[in-house]
Order: sequence, then structure tokens, then C-alpha cells
Amino acid sequence: MSNQEYFPKGFRAAGVACGLKRDGQLDLALIASDRPCAAAALFTTNRVKAAPVLYDQEILARTDATVRAVIANTGSANACTGEDGLARTRHTAQTVAQALGCAPDEVLVLSTGVIGLPLPLEPIERGIAELQTELSRDGWPFAAQAIMTTDTRAKLGGLIYPEGYIFTGIAKGAGMIAPNMATMLCVIATDAEIERDLLQRALQRAADASFNRIVVDGDMSTNDTVIALANGASGVRVTDEDALVTALQAICTSLAQEIVRDGEGATKFVTVHVTGAPDEDSARQVARAIATSALVKTAFYGADPNWGRILCAAGYSGVEVQPERMALWLLDAAGEDAIQLVERGEPSDYDEQAAIALMQEPEWGVRLDLGLGKESTWVWTCDLSHEYVSINGHYRT
Repeated sequence: MSNQEYFPKGFRAAGVACGLKRDGQLDLALIASDRPCAAAALFTTNRVKAAPVLYDQEILARTDATVRAVIANTGSANACTGEDGLARTRHTAQTVAQALGCAPDEVLVLSTGVIGLPLPLEPIERGIAELQTELSRDGWPFAAQAIMTTDTRAKLGGLIYPEGYIFTGIAKGAGMIAPNMATMLCVIATDAEIERDLLQRALQRAADASFNRIVVDGDMSTNDTVIALANGASGVRVTDEDALVTALQAICTSLAQEIVRDGEGATKFVTVHVTGAPDEDSARQVARAIATSALVKTAFYGADPNWGRILCAAGYSGVEVQPERMALWLLDAAGEDAIQLVERGEPSDYDEQAAIALMQEPEWGVRLDLGLGKESTWVWTCDLSHEYVSINGHYRT
């Protein structure tokens, strides 16, 4: 996606290196609209919220809120920094507003990095001045690179609709990923005209089917934020909620899956599918328990069909399961049942070597049928490798 035809009209983006990262990589991103945008957002449900989350929530709580820009820094999460952290967030927004000629309360702020570090204002101020000159319609790839932390690759997606409008999104996330709200940073922009309440409803529905279904390590960040902006520059008005959800879900799913595939130290992308549940909440609860279990995820890494760990996780999920009703399959990359491991709570007569070979592939899945009803759901997860410990054992050092 390098041709500006693939990016929404009226938006410009950029990413620069201002010294927040030790290695000199891009570390500050800006997305700006030439006109006010309708804005929707979802935030972390962690009770410890970073200063930018509190700031953005305050702005978007206003019924007349519109947004012109989003600034995102790496290096410091600006979390657990008290009133000083809020003051530095406001100062960042004011500096962007001055550069763009808009009001400070039209600027949203995102931060990612180490918790407890003060936001370094001097490099950010220099970076904003440079961003102002670098903004361009096709600057999205640079913005995507600038929000990376332990990510190994930028996450950028887009969709062009025949009606004449475009969706583009960037996201970051590789660790501190758990299936509750958003679990990373994401900005989605469209040049369609969308009423604000409609955009908020559609974003929530799209996130429930994408970002709320991903696990890397089970930790939920203090900074998780998903923002959707619509500036109407295409002249096309979207009023059909289901059509909007379909559009948002497509781009959210693409970005969410990229986060899991790029999970810290991950070598396998695994879909955990739970069927036969009495209700969807129960299915999701069991799926999350399986997808988050360190024992399950290390077995995924070792290509070990140690299916007892999966049934064990289902058993402590909090759902009233009945072991004698359970059945478990390995799924192929297409999501089809491939090898049955468990039948009626007991081991099936399966080919162990075939199961190991399937689990050595980079993408596959498991399906646990609870035998208790007709509801189902899924969660995307990854394996847990030695590299995950190496990355996080030396995150600051």
C-alpha cells in the first residue's frame, strides 16, 4: 500500500525518529485530517489507565467532540505518572494543535512503552515540528512503523469500496495482549461520512469479533486504545450499520490476526474454537481459558498433542462443563476437523505422529465441543516460546 489512491482522502500521516528509541528507529507518529472528524473509540478496561487514555476519554465524552489529529509516541506508556503525566499529555496535544492550526481538544494522544516513565517532552516537541513537514496522504506506512515497540513488522491494512470511500488502519501490538476490549493501539480512518453514534456502535461490534478475540500472553495493557475517525471527504455517506460493521470488521480482523502472528516469540498461529456450549458467554470463557493457559501454549510451541492440558483449562474456566461430554479435534489451516484426540472425555485412537506433524505447521487450530448446547465462538492465540521470556526478561535492560 504505497499509492495514495489506497489511503483515505483528507487524511495525512507521517512517522519520524525523534530519539525516543535507543536504536534511532521511527518512534513518533501523527495522523491528521484536513477537516473535523466524527470519532469513536474503545479503551482498556484495566483499572490502571495511562494518562493518554484518561485524556482521550475526557475529550470523547463530550457530545460535540470532533477530532482533527492523533499523535502516538513510543518509549513511554505515560502510565502511573499522576498529574504530571496528564499535564504532559495535554502539552503534547497543545503542541500538535499549534502545529496544525486546530484546537487542543481536537487532538487525541496515544502512548506505548514502559510503564512509570515520564513522557519526554523535548524530543516529542522536536518530532512534532518534523512531523508537520513530513505529513502526506501516503505517509501511513511510516506512521505504522513509528508506533512499533517489540513488534517485528508494521501492521497496516486498507479497503477500497466501489461506492467511493476508503478505510485504512494501523495497529501495534505483540505483547501484553489479552482478549478484553482492544489490547493494543489502533487507528482506523475513513473518508466516508458517518454519524458519530453509528460509528461507535459499529466499532464496538467489529472489535467484539476481532480485537476482543486475541491472546498473546493474557496481560491487558494500561494503554489499550482503538480509534476510528470519519471525515466525510469522499462525499459518500454511510448509514447502513450492518454494512459499516462488515467494513470495520474486515480491517479489524486483518490487524488483529497480524498482532497474534507477530506475538512476542510466536512461531504458530492457533485458532481455539469452542462449540457445543449452552451460551456464547460460556463458549468465550472456555476459549479464553484455553488460549491463555501457559501450559497449553507451551505444548503448542513444542508441537505436543498433550490434550489433557486443554481439557484441564476448560475445567477451571468457571463454566459448568461435563468431562464425559467433551470431544476435541485438531484443525487444519483451513479450520476443518483433521484429527480427533478426545471422544466423550476419553482419548481417541489417533495417530500421534500425524498430530505432531500437524502441530508443527505455522497455522492450525483446536476445536473443543462441550456437548452442552449449540452455541460456539473462537479466539486467536499463539504459542509461548523461549523467545517470549527473553524479550520480556530484558524489556528495560
